[in-house]
Amino acid sequence: MPLAVDRYELGPIGTNCYVVRTERGAPELAVFDPGAEAAQLRIELTQTGGTVAGIVVTHTHYDHIGAVADLAEATGAPVYISEIEAPVLANPDAYYPGIHIRPWTDVTTLNGGDDLAVAGIDFQVVDVPGHSPGHLAFYADGALFSGDVLFAGSVGRTDLPMADWGTLVESIRALVERFPPETVVYSGHGPETTLGAELDRNPFLSELRA
Repeated sequence: MPLAVDRYELGPIGTNCYVVRTERGAPELAVFDPGAEAAQLRIELTQTGGTVAGIVVTHTHYDHIGAVADLAEATGAPVYISEIEAPVLANPDAYYPGIHIRPWTDVTTLNGGDDLAVAGIDFQVVDVPGHSPGHLAFYADGALFSGDVLFAGSVGRTDLPMADWGTLVESIRALVERFPPETVVYSGHGPETTLGAELDRNPFLSELRA
């Protein structure tokens, strides 16, 4: 049975926050990338009738972490984050001067190859650097929460500090080799897609089709 996934576009650039449960009406929620608008998001979550069992961060660019501290404080839910990028959430002002984000240090760190059980869902944790150095993706039950690695028709930016084009392409190559083409990709921005659709026609992936 596919996971029940709800998408909320948060903040000025419409960053996707996903609320995931095993099925409609399930009591526990996994929240991916609560990037902004903490108060509104809490209202939305309350209306689901579920309890936040975990907050999962794919990477620590400012538009993906803006509401983590407020949501964690309000719900008591654990925060799961890349070991490499946890220092960014611990001190966002050092990385994003002029964009105030509340820091959060009470986290459980993850690395690629780990398994993460949250809200009754067993996620495989995958290292996907390139857009950011410690970027993680999370796979369970035919769904891939890819953060800003892969989008419908596009890929993550590599003109940012500590980003690298060749590394990003190899991360995407690893995803398409590891998971089936019908895998649904829930990206950090824009609509959902599938790995197969992107491999077939994403203009940025021509070298993977060669």
